[in-house]
Amino acid sequence: MRIDIVTGFPGMFTGPLQESILKRAQQKGLVEIVVHDLRDHATDKHRTIDDTPYGGGAGMVLKPEPVFSCVEALQQEHAYDEIIYLSADGEKLDQRTANALSLKKNLLFLCGHYKGIDERIKILVNREISIGDYVLTGGELPAMVLTDVIVRLIPGVLNDGESLLTDSFQDDLLGAPQYTRPADFRGMKVPEVLISGDHKQIAAWRMEQQEKKTSEQRQDLFEKHIRGEQQ
Repeated sequence: MRIDIVTGFPGMFTGPLQESILKRAQQKGLVEIVVHDLRDHATDKHRTIDDTPYGGGAGMVLKPEPVFSCVEALQQEHAYDEIIYLSADGEKLDQRTANALSLKKNLLFLCGHYKGIDERIKILVNREISIGDYVLTGGELPAMVLTDVIVRLIPGVLNDGESLLTDSFQDDLLGAPQYTRPADFRGMKVPEVLISGDHKQIAAWRMEQQEKKTSEQRQDLFEKHIRGEQQ
């Protein structure tokens, strides 16, 4: 997979892309992540990428010229499966969306900033994605989230592929409680079933705990899970 990220603030990606799973995935050659500085496509000496909105109002808006220049140059080199604008107005990111995007080969993420992007830029975009019902300064943090949630699903990225199958939200359930050594810490003991060696009982316990936790903490998800079970 190749992921291109267009942003006016490329320095924000330096740390996240060079740590943990994302770093290892790139080192293994399983994904190529390229960050493009939108200011390289500005046309003035000040490398301006934003301007005040027509009609007045607070905030600044990303200009169309540098965005079109950057995206169109990239399109000449790559055929993108999806060009995604990270926006608070977009569809809310969930595990199903992440699963589907992880099967793509070429993705381009456009990071908005300030008050957003000039509406005409959206002709370049075929999808808008939000990571939640709140407003961030820009699309850089959502782009990092989207990159992480997709890349970890690529086969070979995680050493233990089975862990993907037991992630929260894969089956509309939150994850089961997890424990590790020691078995007894300050009088708090690991449930006996988990050290019993009986994998069938362990699986049943985990499912019971997942359903209990989801029904208590995310009733909306639990109802979705029940509907799926009935179909």
